[in-house]
Amino acid sequence: MKRNKENRSLIIKCAVLGFMLLLIVFSKLLFGKGDVVTTSIANIPPCWAHPFGTDNLGRDLLCRSFIGLRLSLLMAFIMQVICLALGVTIGTVVGYAGGVLDKIFVFLQNVILSFPGTVLTLCIMLLLGNGIFSMIVAMTIFGWLSYARLTRSRVLTLREANFIKGEIAIGSSLFRIHLFHIVPNVIRTIIPMFTLMIGHAVLGIAGLSFLGFGVQPPHAEIGLMIQDGMNYIRSNPWMFIFPGLVLAVYSIMFNTVGDALQDKFDPHDSVSASKM
Repeated sequence: MKRNKENRSLIIKCAVLGFMLLLIVFSKLLFGKGDVVTTSIANIPPCWAHPFGTDNLGRDLLCRSFIGLRLSLLMAFIMQVICLALGVTIGTVVGYAGGVLDKIFVFLQNVILSFPGTVLTLCIMLLLGNGIFSMIVAMTIFGWLSYARLTRSRVLTLREANFIKGEIAIGSSLFRIHLFHIVPNVIRTIIPMFTLMIGHAVLGIAGLSFLGFGVQPPHAEIGLMIQDGMNYIRSNPWMFIFPGLVLAVYSIMFNTVGDALQDKFDPHDSVSASKM
């Protein structure tokens, strides 16, 4: 009964997140063109026609918030796919090989983690310059480390499992062992983390754009919208409140689904069973 209840809860959360993502994809069709400048309706407070109000150029904030978040989510997804591919590959190799290679990875990991991630990202962006490409590169350079650490930890456990030892005993190739046994078990652990990291990446992208290091005008981006709204915090507070709420709701939803997936794909049960 408890397992069925958890499954239903996970399905509901995934459905809600899916619906929220569809709102972003079809935001222009649903809410109109939020990037159209109409000075005659500038600085209108929230109303039936414009639930989030309009900005200083008369652009609808409801649609523009979704458009801005769409760019952030697209960038976050691209970053996390790259980080996942690099992290899983490196983590699998060093975890299974062990020895000197593993010690080198642990040393580099400790060196990188000794510096704040935000500071490293800002330093790289100062070298590369502002913009979308620079942000993707800067956040990807060290973003793969989280996936590599988790993958390495998982592989270190898996390589001692009985079913892996059985494959080695019957002469299975390393390619077969990794493709049919290591990778599928690692992916079960990585999927929840991937979901969580998308939410974190969106916050990071918005934060860098808010500080002026990320996406630059005229692109619509949720962090830039919040930055612009701060200039009107006294006269038009809705210009930063509603974009901030949209960002917060989506980030919380990604974290909620990620936590639910983590409970669903808890690796400890399967590993314990394989060692019995």
